[in-house]
Amino acid sequence: MGEKSKILIIGATGYLGKFITGTSVKLGHETFALIRETTASNNPDKSKLIDHFTDSGVKLVYGDIYNHESLVDAIKQVDVVISAVSDEEVADQRFIPSEFVADVDRMEAVYPATSRFEEKAKIRRMIETEEIPYTYVVCYNFAGSFLPAFAQSFDGKEPPRDKVIIFGDGNTKEDIATYTMKAVDDPRTLNKILYMRPPANILSFHDLVSMWESKIGKLLGRTYISEDELLKGIQDAPMPRKLNLAIAHCTLVKGANFDFETDTSSGVEASQLYPEVTYTTVDEYLNQFV
Repeated sequence: MGEKSKILIIGATGYLGKFITGTSVKLGHETFALIRETTASNNPDKSKLIDHFTDSGVKLVYGDIYNHESLVDAIKQVDVVISAVSDEEVADQRFIPSEFVADVDRMEAVYPATSRFEEKAKIRRMIETEEIPYTYVVCYNFAGSFLPAFAQSFDGKEPPRDKVIIFGDGNTKEDIATYTMKAVDDPRTLNKILYMRPPANILSFHDLVSMWESKIGKLLGRTYISEDELLKGIQDAPMPRKLNLAIAHCTLVKGANFDFETDTSSGVEASQLYPEVTYTTVDEYLNQFV
């Protein structure tokens, strides 16, 4: 393990990036954040976050992924790059891939999810062809975006209390920043996929709904959307709902996240590598909404 690596985080002020940045500092890494010069002036909330970064010792590097010179200058200062760019920017990154959702090489998807996954897969192949050392971090559905509304809507704030829509038959079965930073200097994760599949959080949709029903003491009315109906809905839906439904199809219906055993020659499981990390279970997470 030796001396801790210097870390550059791209997308540091984003949904996941801010937690990775904070954890990097907490674990003792010299931490750099690539920040657009306009970010602080255009967004008061991010301005406060940037001030917090500097107060905690994060070194700001001004630039962005669309400015080649600034990007190269930033990368030259560090040992490891962690990309947490937004989903819309994935195709524009040309250095190390932002994963943090699904294993794109295993996804059985329909359009438009196929195009998004193909973009990520293409970047993986570029990294491997150039023999750049990598770790792909795969954490599937974010608890903070999926669980509050049980995928009933994509901007909901709490689980349903009267009725629930279940995609398919419902039988398909984090702390992300901490696991990510633990892996940075761990040779066991070098050139491998780091899967985040903690045992207590591997649940089918039926398991999830039943858990929530037991917490609120009430049965929900369940409406089932067949795969054919969902595919028709994907065709008819406008963007971005079309993309969200396509992702729901491959994860909730096809079970792309959990229908395989980890190939130890190419992947490792985070909770097995780092049993000392106390992750938040789905059961614990849902308590805040009761």
